[in-house]
Formats: sequence, C-alpha cells, structure tokens
Amino acid sequence: EHVVEVVHRNKGIINKFQGDAALAVFGAPISLPDSTSHALTAARELRQELKGMALQAGIGVAAGHVVAGHIGGSDRFEYTVIGDAVNSAARLTELAKDTDGRVLTNAATLRGANEAEQARWTVMKSVELRGRREMTQLARPIRATMADRS
Repeated sequence: EHVVEVVHRNKGIINKFQGDAALAVFGAPISLPDSTSHALTAARELRQELKGMALQAGIGVAAGHVVAGHIGGSDRFEYTVIGDAVNSAARLTELAKDTDGRVLTNAATLRGANEAEQARWTVMKSVELRGRREMTQLARPIRATMADRS
C-alpha cells in the first residue's frame, strides 16, 4: 500500500509485484517530462515511508531506454518493460539491501534528473554490478538535508 501510494503520488505506475519486489515505471506507457526526477523523488520518499518497518527492502533506480509493451501468448499476456535500465535497477536494488539507507541509483541516472533532485543525492564509489563488465558509479540520497525537511 505504501509503495503504490508513493509511486502514484510521483506520477509513476506499478508495473508488477513479484515476491517481495515491485517494479515501478515512470514515463511509460505515457510520456512523463522529467521522469528521472520523479523516480528519484519517489525512491527518497519511499525510504522515509518504510523507515521503522521491519522490512529489509532495497530500492534501486535506473533510467534509460526500455522496450515497453504487451508480451506473452494467448494464455498469458501482460504489459511490461524490458531492457538494460530494468536490469540495472534490479542489480542496484540487490546492492541497496546491504547499503546504509537502502536506496541507490547510478551516476548516469542522477545526471538525468533536474538540479533540485540532484542536490539531494551524493555520488559514491564505483562498483562492478553482477553481470556487468564496466564499473558503475553509485549514488545515494543525502540524509536529513534541509531540502528533505520541507
């Protein structure tokens, strides 16, 4: 319930729930100006909503081109998104579960956000995400900034 509320408030949709995970999409199937900023804001807000709950949730945000549409056969047909950004978000989510604050994005995604949202994040070390050859520079929300209190 908290996840759906935060995602919708930030103009995203929940594409699917799978086990203990939710796939939220911003900017598909309907175009959303500044979708990256909306996704990052939702991640920060969700972190606050889930704080204090006995959940070991991780939140990963990645932006990029995806293929969005209906896939499947006649007995199972569903709308979904696939692509590198979806895979990156999944890897970041895995890593976030063991990271202070439990929210991560990559520097490339952060650069796509507006200045106000970028100011609420800090860039960290680079790591090799599972299944990747190149290094990925991580970023996490800045804790308890004045901007977050307003």
